[in-house]
Amino acid sequence: MSIESIVKNDLCTGCGVCISEDESKQAKMIWDENGFLVPQLGVNSTQDKMLKVCPFAKQQKNEDELGELFFKNNSQNYHEKLGYYSNLYVGYAKQFRETSSSGGVATYIFKKLLKEKIVDQLFIVKEKNGEYLYQFYSDFEDITKISKTRYIPVTMSELFEKIDTLEGKVAVSGVACFIKAIRLKQYYYPGLKEKIPFVVGIICGGLKSKYYTDFLAQSADCFVEYRNAQYRVKNKDSYALDYNFSCIEKNNNKIHMVEMKKLGDMWGTGLFKSNACDFCDDVVTELADISLGDAWINPYDKDGLGNNIIISRSKIAEKIIQQGLDDQDLCLELICEDKIMQSQSGSFNHRHKGLSYRIKMTETITPNKRIRFISSQNFIFNLVQRKRLETRSKSIEVWKKKKDLNFFHIEMKKSLYELAVFTKMNHHFLRLVKLIKGANTK
Repeated sequence: MSIESIVKNDLCTGCGVCISEDESKQAKMIWDENGFLVPQLGVNSTQDKMLKVCPFAKQQKNEDELGELFFKNNSQNYHEKLGYYSNLYVGYAKQFRETSSSGGVATYIFKKLLKEKIVDQLFIVKEKNGEYLYQFYSDFEDITKISKTRYIPVTMSELFEKIDTLEGKVAVSGVACFIKAIRLKQYYYPGLKEKIPFVVGIICGGLKSKYYTDFLAQSADCFVEYRNAQYRVKNKDSYALDYNFSCIEKNNNKIHMVEMKKLGDMWGTGLFKSNACDFCDDVVTELADISLGDAWINPYDKDGLGNNIIISRSKIAEKIIQQGLDDQDLCLELICEDKIMQSQSGSFNHRHKGLSYRIKMTETITPNKRIRFISSQNFIFNLVQRKRLETRSKSIEVWKKKKDLNFFHIEMKKSLYELAVFTKMNHHFLRLVKLIKGANTK
């Protein structure tokens, strides 16, 4: 396995950490034809060294091995799907809830990290000139500028290019694969554990191509250049899933908005998703000091302002949470492992239960995955997985042809209909199995 083969087989998520390992300094991050950021290698790029920190390389330690190294001595609990942890919570941050995409706990954590001098800078995704990219940030007084979810490809390549020249400590936020790359870097260079003492994990349903944002903009009747895409405009008087997408026309500042619930299932269908995400078995960012996601569980999902699920793993994370509770800045409840699992049930079902079939169906290379997550499923479930693979790939290919919303809907109609039928069949089958099992136990 090489960096070249990982990119060629669509197994790169664009974290960019490999760039820092290229001794020739020729590698750089570029946009590929599918709307994702990937490394472009130079003639003399040192791929063997670059592979050391690639989260999808077969040669690397898996999340179990890295989790044991980083958290076994700091966390009191362990769960085979959640990793090491100290405590599990659900709730929100009072100050930042209304200005955040969900419960505002991430923004609260970022502010505490800066204010308490745990770190001197954050390396997070932030708006710049209407675009979104990773940037260094240190102004805790104006922390709300970073409190929104972004479904646009970004890269961390700049982090390790500059970190040796930065004064002080840095906290980083990212999705599971990005965090794994950071931990691999820290594993090979232990001094970076002190330089990056805290990592915030954003629980993710899958990375999207930049074409996804173009699709949303056109769905909001914006067919010209736009800026300031907002993916989670909340409706505080409704429920958590009832949110809008908005963007602003560059030439006249006109605001365009569309209700996301009118666009159908953007996540279960796999539209515009990175292929690599189908080969990630880390659902809840197991390697982060603290993991944050949406509380898609009753009754929390009935609140339009949003709630977070929170998995604290390190001593620093737990200290911040406890201080927030003592100061009444956080409104949280302890919850059990089953509730965390339930909140991300769709992702667990897809990533873990469908992993075996996707590996068998893939003719090209695939990364090594943890054996316990590879299991056979029923025939109908596998049909759903097959159709999701087709739908994911087709959505990008169709959009590339014309980048036109009407053309996209026409071309994708049949695939999405078939996926919906197979999904409904699988739900009926599972209910039948459950009824039969219940009858047999009486």
